[in-house]
Amino acid sequence: MSTVESRTRIGAGVNRVDGPRKVTGTAPYPMDFSVPGQAYGALVQSTVAAGRIVRMHTEAAEAAPGVITVLTHENAPKVGTGPATVLGASPPSPLRDDRILHHGQHIAFVVADTPEQATAAARLVRADYEATEPLLDLQDPRAEQLVDPWGTDTSRGDAAAALKSAEVTLQATYTTADNTNNPLGLFATLAAWEGDALTVHDTSQWPSMVRTTLAMAFGIPESSVRVLVPYVGGGFGAGLRVWPHVILTAMAARMVNRPVKLVLTRPQMFTSIGHRPSGVQWLSVGATRDGELVALDHRSLSSLSMEDNDYEPFTWATSFAYRCPDVTTQDRQARLNIAVPTSMRAPAEAQGNFALESALDELACNLRMDPLELRRRNHADVDPRNGLPWSGKALLECYEVGARRFGWSERNPEPRSMRDGNWLVGYGMAGALFPYFAQPCAAQATVRRDGSAVVRSAATDIGTGTYTVMAQLAAEELGLSLDQVRFDLGDSDMPHSMMAGGSGLTGALGNAVHDACRRLLRQFAELARDDADSPLRGFSPDDMECTDGRIHPTGRPDLGEPYADILARHELTELTANGNSTPPVPTELGMSLAGAYGAKFVEVRVDADLGLIRVTRVVSVIDGGRILNEKTARSQIIGGTVGGIGMALLEDTATDPRTGRIANGTFADYLVAVNSDIPDLDVVFVGEPDRATATGTKGVGEVGLVGIAAAIANAVHHATGKRIRDLPITLDALL
Repeated sequence: MSTVESRTRIGAGVNRVDGPRKVTGTAPYPMDFSVPGQAYGALVQSTVAAGRIVRMHTEAAEAAPGVITVLTHENAPKVGTGPATVLGASPPSPLRDDRILHHGQHIAFVVADTPEQATAAARLVRADYEATEPLLDLQDPRAEQLVDPWGTDTSRGDAAAALKSAEVTLQATYTTADNTNNPLGLFATLAAWEGDALTVHDTSQWPSMVRTTLAMAFGIPESSVRVLVPYVGGGFGAGLRVWPHVILTAMAARMVNRPVKLVLTRPQMFTSIGHRPSGVQWLSVGATRDGELVALDHRSLSSLSMEDNDYEPFTWATSFAYRCPDVTTQDRQARLNIAVPTSMRAPAEAQGNFALESALDELACNLRMDPLELRRRNHADVDPRNGLPWSGKALLECYEVGARRFGWSERNPEPRSMRDGNWLVGYGMAGALFPYFAQPCAAQATVRRDGSAVVRSAATDIGTGTYTVMAQLAAEELGLSLDQVRFDLGDSDMPHSMMAGGSGLTGALGNAVHDACRRLLRQFAELARDDADSPLRGFSPDDMECTDGRIHPTGRPDLGEPYADILARHELTELTANGNSTPPVPTELGMSLAGAYGAKFVEVRVDADLGLIRVTRVVSVIDGGRILNEKTARSQIIGGTVGGIGMALLEDTATDPRTGRIANGTFADYLVAVNSDIPDLDVVFVGEPDRATATGTKGVGEVGLVGIAAAIANAVHHATGKRIRDLPITLDALL
């Protein structure tokens, strides 16, 4: 059974179906929810980065107006630890003991009748510490190092020997700063118990995982936990874990037998919900004089908290990004007295790509070769790890289209050769990829007596357009107009979904929606086949398709009937089917899963006297497989590009090297890219549907950021002649 291939619902730049609610202020974000009788929570955080608590002083807070209770490690019930996931272990449970592992650690939780009372009382809580010297320097030799913590290190051939015999070699060290996710919406949790049943409104990109974690923490069945996240308010990866404040809120609600609501402050966001880990990378490249890569040795060291396991293999993608016979990649993590790192948009690849694509630009300069030609010459036509063809890869087309649209051929290759008045003009480019990622996913599709459809899954829409593209896909599969389909999400009672992250949700959920809709169509066809009153009696379900809400034999739209008629004759109010998807296995497909690819071209202008940098043009050409909605996909690339500009030029979470306190933990001090920093952004999609899955999608949420930092750094070198290997690039480095 199939739907008609000439549909126009997929690919078109459809407006967001949730757009009206967002622009009118009626979309309910986690901090907007309230229930009768709720109390309010406020956090108390440590003022040292390492040591232990000698004594907690809570008497003044407990006596303050409206205070119900003050939780500390001395009176908080012990709770279980959440599960390990594909992204690492669950963060440590809160208020476990008297140890302090980082500045800003939660050491008390005040519950009061109003948020003002809770906040005022929290300021009255004091702690006496036995402080010790914190480990804060990534390369401190005292810091414990984890070697190959995730089993992702690779070795192909003999990179060390190939480097020794290479005609041209390059060795360089690159550093990337700690960035903080900083979504616009403050993270919030509202927890309410009814007996042993727990309902939670939370800021999360993964409701199904929050449900599992809370059930494990409190020793109750998953069926007793419901997590609601209809809208998120942004996440960029910060919502992929269940943070200690979520556990604390549920714990407090259970203890006081009242619903409890907590909204983090902006400074608390810097220490409570993760951050991109800082890192240092060492890259050695060997090549022939005509630019053929013969060796790559890429090693990294990134920051990790004292008791956590964050998945961040900086160097992994280097093993298959280019054709090269001898490759070694190695990742290490150093345990420090810092808040728990987490995924931030384009995790690992944002950092790893900066080093690799900067090094290739340096190599091209040393070879006096066009950086674009160097990349073309070393394009990996097949997966270098196993020799399998890619499921879909249009990177060469990305290069070609991007160079043409950008005007790359007009570039004078000599550094400091292009000028406009006092502005030094530089052109830079970088290749980009984000590896394929997916997890099992489920969806449910229902068609009702009125001919409308409802499709459900416990996914979230963090602003990527999931509400819209899944409604489009369901409408396509069911042969309905978009206004006849509603997609429901953000409820853990719905079919299990993977996280909204890693550019994996659109593909995994889309395939589950595809499966559910196909199964539902088959159920309708089977009902009609055995119905003496149906014009479709006797027709095989395998020879059916659907157009405008009517099931009919393939190519015979005149011979069919609407869903509503089939339901009415069988006295059914609705018909429902469940669908699932699991990640494809490359060896079974005979193909390597390609992920998304892209080419980024950037023009910068640098003030010759002041070192001020302005990004004046960006062209991003993306192979994202089948694009379900070009408008929302383009928005994702634009957002990623803005994040990449911030990573390259502005963002740096500054930690005091003596105390471990974050010194710029507000929007007044932490710099993010704003409208005046961003030029018009040109985004183009190329390529064909990916062959690995039924829907042909890849996901583009992460790849939009990848490559931007390297392209900017390469453009800055072209403009100034100065090679900057440390992010962010600040004007003092250019003076």
